[in-house]
Amino acid sequence: MPLKEPPYHPIQEIEGTKAPVLSGRRIAFGLTGSVAIYRTIDVMRELIRRGAEVYTVLSKAAAELVRPALIEWATGSKTFTGFAGETGHVALGKTCDSMVIAPATADILSKIAHGICDNPVSLTAVDMLGLGKPLILAPAMHRGLWRSPPVVEAIKKLERFGVTIIPPVDLEGKAKYPSTEDVVAAVEAVTLRGRDLRGLRVLVTAGPTREYLDNVRFISNPSSGRMGVAIAREAFFRGARVTLVHGPLSVSKPHYIRSIGVETTEEMLQAIIKELSGSEYDVIVMAAAPADFRFSRRFSGKVRTGSGPITITLEPTPKIAIEVRKRFKGLLVGFAAECVAGDLNTLAEAARHKMLERGFDIIVANDVCAEGSGFATETNEVLIIVKGKEPEHVKLTLKSEVARRVMDAVRDEVYAGGHAPGSAPR
Repeated sequence: MPLKEPPYHPIQEIEGTKAPVLSGRRIAFGLTGSVAIYRTIDVMRELIRRGAEVYTVLSKAAAELVRPALIEWATGSKTFTGFAGETGHVALGKTCDSMVIAPATADILSKIAHGICDNPVSLTAVDMLGLGKPLILAPAMHRGLWRSPPVVEAIKKLERFGVTIIPPVDLEGKAKYPSTEDVVAAVEAVTLRGRDLRGLRVLVTAGPTREYLDNVRFISNPSSGRMGVAIAREAFFRGARVTLVHGPLSVSKPHYIRSIGVETTEEMLQAIIKELSGSEYDVIVMAAAPADFRFSRRFSGKVRTGSGPITITLEPTPKIAIEVRKRFKGLLVGFAAECVAGDLNTLAEAARHKMLERGFDIIVANDVCAEGSGFATETNEVLIIVKGKEPEHVKLTLKSEVARRVMDAVRDEVYAGGHAPGSAPR
């Protein structure tokens, strides 16, 4: 595989700047003839910011929509538009860790499903499958094509081959290109971990809850829901069946994950209880930040200002984890948000106390008062404590990487306990 040319390229200024989670990984990108092609440049550069090297293969139709020179500038790497005497597809298959086709048209889906290698993108993809390497597809096309029987059958066949399909956004008569965040999450998860959670049934909670004084005022906290959503995404793309129970989110929720929206702590508890009564789960990850107190009285309408002082009393909300543990015998993962001035020993002690009190098998503890860690940030620094083991310190990194490490701990505990996915007791 040719090295970057020349020795210096501006792409080096962004390599690994977000977090080097993909450092040392090479990812092949296949671009096909969809007008959504321009969005792939953002995806590739976002992966480069995570340390990946990106190499690109364009179909003839793709090269008519975007010039290969632009792709080479955006990635800093050689771009292939065809293979003749040289064997670029073999080099890509041997040296790349995974391949992404984004956008993936109806044409390319059908060709890969049936092993038709008449263009450089399908040729490289089929070679990657033959080598047992991950293939990730981000479809984009009109709704009629997406729902047509030939494409539906092609998708089913590709999934049987182990291909990861990122569900498109069904909107405005089109199966639209997924969000950059979704594509990046899928590529990271599948490239680094594969489908190692296939069949695992996971319920994740995310976001804050609100406790209302009247119809317009409430108490809450700064949680955005980013950590819980990152865990749900990670689990989904690694093959788990995921349900997300969430409060009011400040980040977009994955459209392809079954979601249940709530507002209050009591509503979140009841939603989980209802899920446990109707479905079986192997793991519950409680990443939400439910409000600990609520008003003892809720006023109707809006309390008028200027009418003098109001005396209010706060009462504790239900402890969701304690109530869930009474009903759930599977793996229970909790979070502990503390303010400990960077003292990891104090953080671990507080987390272990909470773990014992609430019946967690794993607890993820973080200092929410530390810079860059905790609520409403892209990053986090945590201790992952598994019952009976020494804490794992995950230094400040993207929440997507924290989610990966949390789900690694879940995977290890599920299999260490002799529970294959789908067999955890209720």
